[in-house]
Amino acid sequence: MNLAKVSTNGQITIPVEIRRLLKLKDGDKVLFYRKRSGEVVINNTSLVAIQEALAETGELGVGEAVILGELAKGNMADHTQKPES
Repeated sequence: MNLAKVSTNGQITIPVEIRRLLKLKDGDKVLFYRKRSGEVVINNTSLVAIQEALAETGELGVGEAVILGELAKGNMADHTQKPES
């Protein structure tokens, strides 16, 4: 079992065992979502994880499926990156 304390700014440190399990490295983003059962899940932001989250929450519409498919094929730019200054 792993515990993390929430700071006054709402930040947590993900325990090293969980970072390894999710294959997270410095600068990666994490995905939090709530399943229909109410369970909250944390995952990496890989395309597969996002598809699973959308399917589990029932939020995957036709438009999103098309976009995710295009992203998977490399036909669309990744807009999750911060713009360069």
